[in-house]
Amino acid sequence: MLRIAVPNKGSLSGPAAEMLHEAGYQQRRESKELRIVDPENEVEFFYLRPRDIAIYVASGRLDLGITGRDLLIDSGADAEEILPLGFARSTFRFAAKPGTADGIEDLKAKTVATSYEGIVAGHLADSGVDASVVHLDGAVETAIELGVAEVIADVVETGTSLRNAGLEVFGEPIMKSEAIVIRRTGADGEEPKVEQFLRRLQGVLVARTYVMMDYDCRVEQLEKAVALTPGLESPTVSPLHNEGWVAVRAMVPAKEAQRIMDDLYAIGARAILTTAIHACRL
Repeated sequence: MLRIAVPNKGSLSGPAAEMLHEAGYQQRRESKELRIVDPENEVEFFYLRPRDIAIYVASGRLDLGITGRDLLIDSGADAEEILPLGFARSTFRFAAKPGTADGIEDLKAKTVATSYEGIVAGHLADSGVDASVVHLDGAVETAIELGVAEVIADVVETGTSLRNAGLEVFGEPIMKSEAIVIRRTGADGEEPKVEQFLRRLQGVLVARTYVMMDYDCRVEQLEKAVALTPGLESPTVSPLHNEGWVAVRAMVPAKEAQRIMDDLYAIGARAILTTAIHACRL
């Protein structure tokens, strides 16, 4: 069986389980379950701490894992990213009291507090900056107030918590993270079960990104309509019973669907419908 690690808690856990369910895989019913077997799909899922997943995958004990890009890099494990999953996105930034620093070059001889020591230490080294890194498990904002560090490095979403602590971000982002699928570095990339698993997840990603659009238009407006809805390869065009009219079907980006419907209506298209895509293979 294919052995796959899934986050057992935190911001990665729920979305990962939801995506796997959409991809047709059985998932645990209770949070206390640490392992389940999906015999129909020949997959065994292990529910592990997100920070540990890269270590298990790198050891070769598990074939694949779902974790965060930040956690993979921070672990230093011998594993690699093979598919970004588009959820749990975050940005890592430096922050400090106003006037402390303007860029990474100003961190020389300073102390940086963070929960992601591997990421920050590597980033500082790559930038040629000699600074100290202090590891904290959480609430790094208080490190400056308590004098443990002059600078922190942490996940920044809206920046509200930093502003409330009297801090401001500076410099370029350290990195951008999201949920990813990982495997051991150098593992066989042609394994059929792995390829099937990745195709299923890719199908979910596409289904979430696109909708199916159907509409009717006059033949003389077809080229303009097709320019608005080119589809992935080409739209499907079928003649209608009424002469001079055709029905068109194409996949369009979900975030652009309303604008496309307006543009189609403006050129004379009618009966414009969109429907969700629940699964696909491209």
